[in-house]
Amino acid sequence: MRVAMVSEHASPLAGLGTPDAGGQNVHVAALAAAIAALGHEVTVYTRRDDPHTPERVPFAPGVTVAHVPAGPPEPIPKDDIVGYVPDFARWLREQWTFDRPDVAHSHFWMSGLATLDAARRLGVPVAHTFHALGTVKRRHQGIEDTSPATRIPAERTIGRTADVIVSTCPDEVEELVRMGVPRQQARVVPCGVDLDLFRPGASGAPQRPRLLSIGRLVPRKGVQTVVQALPYLPEVELVVGGGLPIGDLDRDEEVNRLRAEADRLGVSAQVRFVGQVARQDVPGLMRSATAVVCVPWYEPFGMVVLEAMACGVPVIASAVGGQQDTVVHEETGLLVPAHSPREVARATRRLLADPAARDAYGTAGAHRASSRYSWDRVAAETVSAYGQAMLHLRRIAAS
Repeated sequence: MRVAMVSEHASPLAGLGTPDAGGQNVHVAALAAAIAALGHEVTVYTRRDDPHTPERVPFAPGVTVAHVPAGPPEPIPKDDIVGYVPDFARWLREQWTFDRPDVAHSHFWMSGLATLDAARRLGVPVAHTFHALGTVKRRHQGIEDTSPATRIPAERTIGRTADVIVSTCPDEVEELVRMGVPRQQARVVPCGVDLDLFRPGASGAPQRPRLLSIGRLVPRKGVQTVVQALPYLPEVELVVGGGLPIGDLDRDEEVNRLRAEADRLGVSAQVRFVGQVARQDVPGLMRSATAVVCVPWYEPFGMVVLEAMACGVPVIASAVGGQQDTVVHEETGLLVPAHSPREVARATRRLLADPAARDAYGTAGAHRASSRYSWDRVAAETVSAYGQAMLHLRRIAAS
């Protein structure tokens, strides 16, 4: 089967931790490679953001990344890409007219618009993964939500038009149903984890208790909540990974905001910012922590907690979105309310006071990650969803 994956702003080749590079990049990269490993041919289409990048770049066995000339060949915020969606769709349609995929899988709403525009005219079945929904973002960010006004109606249209919606968690399915998307169009397939990279090992934990927060540094990720928990945890160190490279952190707006908050609370000596962390260095950093803390306001899935679990590290996570399914409370870690520094502190104290429970959470987390979230399993379930998309399109054509 020839699979076209469309990920307009999140390239598999992008560095992680910057404002528009995070879990979706990892998801698309790993899923494409895992599907190709099952014997399929995958091309990932992403927007060209560098004039010197070749049009096509081999990425993994059976996977090619194609750079689409839509908009200026330079980095632009993802919320500004929507104006170039018609150009993106036109280029896809021209390519697929002579090189037709068997199925197209779009990632994020703007990719969905471009993919449906191109695919519908050519009779290509479409699977779509939202990664995040505008209704949820608007609910939690309010006037600070920078998404284009067209996002929510566009997502509603995509949900009703795509042949199958591949949702990463049941919470998203319920949100889609409230938006008027037929429940039978949605299929839950979680994100996966690289079990060769993220695995239990020697902890190398420091003598001082350490919390680790790692990922994209944007306000909704809730790192400020962890900083605000530190006055209740004077013996604890917080390591924050993500943002710009360490030499450029003084220019990172979110790092400066968090530093100001730490100064205000008198906990600056407890917080260490390490900047962008190379992918291969993340597992070691996770294993050095007493616990990995991931307390976003909302989270479509939560890859960080899954990676920490795979490393055998207990997690403290906000009970939102997909994290409610990934983390089993009091078995693989502790779930806490979002926006609650006191609950983060209370959960941390529970782990510090009970090393046996801490070890048990780590062991159970590693088992859950390996038994449920391998990319082999996720890829097989995704390919099955493609079959559902093909069947749905055939039924439409026959009706």
